[in-house]
Amino acid sequence: MLRLVSRQTVALKKNLPASFQSSRLASTLALLETTADGKLDPSSLNLLQAAKLLNNPITALLVGPNASKGAQNLKDSVKCEELSKIAIVKDESLAHYLPENISPLLVELLKDDTFSHFVISSSSTGKNILPRLAALINNQPICDIIKIEGPNKFIRPIYAGNALATIETAQEKKLLSVRASAFDSIEEGKSEDVEIVEIPFTNKDNVPIKWLSANLTKTGRPDLGSAKTIVSGGRAFKDKESFEKYLTPLADVLNAGIGATRAAVDNGLCDNSLQIGQTGKIVAPNLYIAVGLSGAVQHLAGMKDSGTIVAINNDPDAPIFKTATFGLEGDALDIVPELTEKIKATQK
Repeated sequence: MLRLVSRQTVALKKNLPASFQSSRLASTLALLETTADGKLDPSSLNLLQAAKLLNNPITALLVGPNASKGAQNLKDSVKCEELSKIAIVKDESLAHYLPENISPLLVELLKDDTFSHFVISSSSTGKNILPRLAALINNQPICDIIKIEGPNKFIRPIYAGNALATIETAQEKKLLSVRASAFDSIEEGKSEDVEIVEIPFTNKDNVPIKWLSANLTKTGRPDLGSAKTIVSGGRAFKDKESFEKYLTPLADVLNAGIGATRAAVDNGLCDNSLQIGQTGKIVAPNLYIAVGLSGAVQHLAGMKDSGTIVAINNDPDAPIFKTATFGLEGDALDIVPELTEKIKATQK
């Protein structure tokens, strides 16, 4: 399998710009995600901030048919002195970040002795790509990093976030995924002097994987990964109708995303794309309102880094109160409508 990929990408290696075949120097390759219209995904701005902490020159990699637009948006909206180059690969087959297509491209780029680090967000995209890339180059990835203490020393959570592991590596190529919510967004500004380099993609005809379609749930709300405020519900709601009846108005007045516990998802109260926790999404908004959820350790692992946590629960012994900044003890079905009306009154 490794030999097959190597043969497929020989042509790509020959077509790499000369600037990608330079001497042995420490530098970082960062894969930035973009939306379908070429805008930078918010997690990519946090990823750049994490990449800066490696103290290396950064090459940002953008892929897909709108890579050029994404590269220009990056130059026009981000101030990053460490950003030395923007590499773009414009091809329709890369639009959906299929790991079977992107991994061989990354293998060839990382053959350049210049790159000592590769970083990607610990998103669904990163979780798909990084293990495959690590297998192809026979390397050990370090996943879900929340702190960078040096170019070879990293901290990541283990045991559902109840402990932190400090990992040091001597590998020549460090393959890293970072938890975007653990890092601030990169500074706004401009990086006008950064060079944009286009790289050809020659591997697309050798991969028997095609994107067919996607059935996405569109809510018009902020994405949970980048939302500044999140209202989250648990098993206090007995059915889907009550979940939406009480949480939707509160989320509307706060312009908030809506999340849920695994129990709420399993009971059919909402779509599984809203699940927050160890087996769901990891979030860290400025404000997290936990409505009628107990605070199981699996859920806390996904939201305990939030700025301010407000818990609403009728059980005074609920674990969520130990993590919460503020707690409201009482029936969520009574408190939430009153809270919603009071917030509305302040907005008039």
